[in-house]
Amino acid sequence: MSSAATRATGQDHIWSVTEHLEDILATVRPLEPIELQILDAQGCVLVEDVTVPVSLPPFDNSSMDGYAVRVADVAGASEEFPAVLTVVGDVAAGQADLLQVSPGQAARIMTGAPLPPGAEAVVPVEWTDGGLGEGPVSGMRAHSVAPEGASGQVSVHRPAEARAHVRALGSDVRAGDRALAAGTVLGPPQIALLAAIGRGTVRVRPRPRVVVLSTGSELVQPDEKLGSGQIYDSNSFALTAAARDAGAIAYRVGAVADDTETLRSTIEDQLVRADLMVTTGGVSVGAYDVVKEALSAVGDENEAGSGVEFRKLAMQPGKPQGFGSIGPDHIPLLALPGNPVSSYVSFELFVRPAIRTLMGLEDVHRPTTRAVLRTDKALTSPAGRRQFLRGTYADGEVTPVGGAGSHLIAALAQADALIVVPEGDTSVEPGTEVEVVLLG
Repeated sequence: MSSAATRATGQDHIWSVTEHLEDILATVRPLEPIELQILDAQGCVLVEDVTVPVSLPPFDNSSMDGYAVRVADVAGASEEFPAVLTVVGDVAAGQADLLQVSPGQAARIMTGAPLPPGAEAVVPVEWTDGGLGEGPVSGMRAHSVAPEGASGQVSVHRPAEARAHVRALGSDVRAGDRALAAGTVLGPPQIALLAAIGRGTVRVRPRPRVVVLSTGSELVQPDEKLGSGQIYDSNSFALTAAARDAGAIAYRVGAVADDTETLRSTIEDQLVRADLMVTTGGVSVGAYDVVKEALSAVGDENEAGSGVEFRKLAMQPGKPQGFGSIGPDHIPLLALPGNPVSSYVSFELFVRPAIRTLMGLEDVHRPTTRAVLRTDKALTSPAGRRQFLRGTYADGEVTPVGGAGSHLIAALAQADALIVVPEGDTSVEPGTEVEVVLLG
């Protein structure tokens, strides 16, 4: 159970946003590390430094298609007085047996191919006649079409300095260097580096599995026909998408009707694939808010220390909240309110940090900044509550979008920030500097 047990737990006690978040983060622990194939580790956090076992590149190689030459042989070369060299063969990428480039010779070389012994530089093919005996060329003919290009003579029209167009051994990373530090989130560039240095697996904290479940007999799935008094289930889609955006593997469960036994059995069935469970709806004080009843029933059968506590928070939107753990493995569960905006704001404040904590990240919060409020009239806020208003942020300014209603989904879709009005403020004038949570 949360550390809130040390505080007053009366039904009328009001928790602050900070207290509730502290209780959640004090309970949630990073997942245990596992070894994964590098593609399966995308989005995961490294738990140990990765050291380079072999230098990259592992040998001197050409950065251009052209000719490997000795510097002295092309000194002073020009189009009027080209250096004419004997072509001793081709050096292709992946070639093991290398040609020897002696004085007066050149080897036709491809991008990525190892620099042959004796060669000191590469001249791009555009600096040569390509062995055709005419002016500069723009490229090489395919070996399969013109194999004679690997022999004969080539005229070089420009000089080259030592190591020109040569990628040196270890110029990217050297053996023994640290390639990636513990705590790095593995994205495509990091996975590319791991593959390049020969690492097929890495030790990471896995992406947490988050099960999202919405409740309400009035909820209908998109693409189905609405009946009288029904609405489409948007919360489960929004929260599942938000969980994935936070880095989780998220599973969406179809809306569950307001029936305690059905909800209870559904929650118990989902525990097998959950590192975190999120419910939305049914946490207020109505006669049909069954989440409290169902989770209390689940908690009665849990081991000591499990259970879900329902609270009132000093915030708007999102006053009713629930948090605890369920099942024999004490899976964390966050119960969010059912109004769409309340649900999403609650996710950003409480669920996202929990997911990022499970991943093992150090910085689990959305970035915040200060911005000048641009609005036609003062914003009002209820006394004693921290209000989170939707807004759009740009160039140090934030503009509210939509009203304060917790059902206004269209305004939420336009917002890329939350405007924070502290508990002690009941009015915020235009031009005031405010705290902003950046959602993008």
